[in-house]
Formats: sequence, C-alpha cells, structure tokens
Amino acid sequence: MIDLHCHILPGIDDGAKTMEESLAMAESAIGDGITHVVATPHASSEYKFEYERVRTKRDELQAMLGERLQLATGCDFHLNPENLAALKKSPEQFCLNQKDYLLVEFNEFSIPPAMDQMIHQLQLAGLRPIVTHPERNGILRAKPERLAQWVRVGCYGQITAGSLLGTFGPGAKSDALSWISQGLIHFVSSDAHNTRSRPLSLRPAFDFVAVQFGEETARGLFVDNPRAAFEGRALPYVPEVAERREPKIRKRFFFF
Repeated sequence: MIDLHCHILPGIDDGAKTMEESLAMAESAIGDGITHVVATPHASSEYKFEYERVRTKRDELQAMLGERLQLATGCDFHLNPENLAALKKSPEQFCLNQKDYLLVEFNEFSIPPAMDQMIHQLQLAGLRPIVTHPERNGILRAKPERLAQWVRVGCYGQITAGSLLGTFGPGAKSDALSWISQGLIHFVSSDAHNTRSRPLSLRPAFDFVAVQFGEETARGLFVDNPRAAFEGRALPYVPEVAERREPKIRKRFFFF
C-alpha cells in the first residue's frame, strides 16, 4: 500500500514532534504493509511551507530507514494568496513526489464560490487537485454537491483511513462510505500525525473497504491509484460518478 497523506516529518507542523516519533511512525507503516509514504506537512497561514527544510528532514529520516520504506514529499496545500503566489513560481515543490498531483485542504469555516475558479486555475496550470478528507469538513458534508461538481470537472477525492473505522465519528464514516459508492473517492490515506490518536496505518481500512466494496475497489483506492499519483501517471481506477438525483417534489392537489 502507498500512503499519500502523512505528517511524519518531525518538528514541521502538528505532526511528529521528534525524530524518534517519526521513526516509530515509519516502523508502524512497515509493519502495516505500506511501502511508500509521502510526507505532506501543512502549507497554510499557520504553518509556513519551507521546501528545503522539508527535504532535509525527509533525507535524514530516509537515511535512517534505508530501503525499508520509500519516503517522498508533498504538502497539505491551503488555497491562500501567499501559497498561490508561491505555487505559480515553483509548483513542483508542493506536489506529491514533485510530480503534478496536489493535495488541497479546504477551510472548515468558509469555502467561497470563488474557490471553484481557483481550482480551475490549478488545472489550467497542469496540476491535478486532490480534495483532502472532505468527510471531515463540515461545509462539504453539508453541501456534498460541491465535491461532486469538482470531481466531475477532473478533481479527485481522498478520505482518511480512520474515518472508515469510525475514528472521526459516525457522520464522517457514513459520508465516506456513501461517497465511495457514488464514485467521488479515488484515494484512502492515513493523514497520520503521531503514534497514538492518529497512527500511520492503512491495513484495517483496506480490509474494511474490501469487505464493503470488493478487493478491486480496495486495491484501486489503497494501491493502484496512489502508485499512479506517486509516479505522476493517470489514475487506473476512476469510478463513474453517480448521476445527481433531483429531490422528489410531492405534488399537492387542490379540490374546489
């Protein structure tokens, strides 16, 4: 399995605090059957993304692990003005494994209509946006049609493994399952932050998806699609998006 969303690098953001914790997370991944991990620290107003620092931390951790686990870098990208300006100058440093897939994290308090145009601009620049953990975003859960529209125009959806197991509550789990069935999800990642409450693990979620949707879907979400994104290729597993259903209007008859 390949994990495209993980906060494994130490002292960068709200993920691993020390190199020892990073190593423990890596060992957990290896034991879980994960072969590749993309370190994706936040790139936000709160956590400034410094590519050279991220690469240095990655190289240090990789040297300690040898060939037991392949590490790459990307980021958890917020669509703020500073980030967008930096993205125009050097897009590859923000992308997964410096290819063309970009994790995009949305604000939980406001997603303005102009965001649709921003996503379109990313695509015009040759990038492939991946909407991260929409099942944990209150706005997108309240207005899932926005996620569906983004997927219809070429974006991808990524849910958190823990959501499928109920870690983030029954609502997040229900929406995650529903969106897989609707063809809106293309990746499952750990979004691991530590060894305790947010561990680096995918196997239990893989097994759950295999039971619910079949082995082929599980391999698509945990192995085949993540590998393609890691290598900068087109996704092999792109389910058809379910048609939008108009709400049924109950007819009322009036008799005079």
